Amino acid sequence: MAGVELFSHPALHTRYRAGLCSAAALALLLITVLTYVPPLLVAYRSHGFWLKQSAYLEQPTVRFRYEVLFVATIGPGPGSFLAWSTFPAFNRLQEARLRVPLLSTREEDKNQDGKMDQLHFRLELPLQPTEHVVGVQLILLFSYQLYRMSTLVMQSMAFLQFFSPVPGSQLYMNGDLKLNQRQLLNHCGLDTRYNVSVVNGTSPFASDYDLTNIIAAYWDRNVTTVFSDPNPVWMTGRATDTPFIINATIHYPVEVILYPPGFWEMIKFAWIQYVSILLIFLWVFGRIKMFVFQNQVLTTTPISPVLPVSPVLSYKQHQS
Repeated sequence: MAGVELFSHPALHTRYRAGLCSAAALALLLITVLTYVPPLLVAYRSHGFWLKQSAYLEQPTVRFRYEVLFVATIGPGPGSFLAWSTFPAFNRLQEARLRVPLLSTREEDKNQDGKMDQLHFRLELPLQPTEHVVGVQLILLFSYQLYRMSTLVMQSMAFLQFFSPVPGSQLYMNGDLKLNQRQLLNHCGLDTRYNVSVVNGTSPFASDYDLTNIIAAYWDRNVTTVFSDPNPVWMTGRATDTPFIINATIHYPVEVILYPPGFWEMIKFAWIQYVSILLIFLWVFGRIKMFVFQNQVLTTTPISPVLPVSPVLSYKQHQS
């Protein structure tokens, strides 16, 4: 029998054959192209076909490093400040302006999941009766780690700052240590680019402890943490024999991590879009092919199956 089978359908119980160079074969090729190519073009031109960016939620592993740099402004003059840090080289540079405060810290795992959720920080700065605090600048250093996709290990900071024209007795702040991404994190691998101290605590040079230089170098990073929504409360009316107090609560929230998806994630996302459109085209052009071959719009050779004769019917015909 000449030709090849071009089309068959269970509902028709018929196979249709024609030559490879026949009009029916060319029409079938055209229908096949129109079935599979346009869905790809529609999915691609509708934007978002190739996934460029994806996101996931993760609770970071954050620990306070017990490293602090503190400056309290006590007047308008250039040298009117008191300072202290956990870095001995910085303290030696302060000379008469060095004032050692009393610190107390506590990290708390509120939901008992093995990761700390917040830091309670308290600083008490002893003052002379003639000294009055009108502003504070405080750097707290943290170890910050992510593990779910790529492994990010870095040292980061929270910068707390507040100034007031009225001398204060206490400063209260409550905010979040938020992750700030200027670039997407890798979807796999180990990233330790920023696993270096924010403050060069071994340097003997005063410029390395200048807050302007520290913050400028810190913001050159592509991944940082910031102390956001601090909600400062400045309290006045300090008694002459009481210290100036800073109370801060820093939360470690769940973060939305942005990353470029890997190859298989991109393929999966694109495949879902393509197949969802392809199903519509398969249904439409399936009906078109059935109509073309069933109604012999193009010449083909239909072959119907020969149904077997029932033995009972054959026996009755013989008896008659």
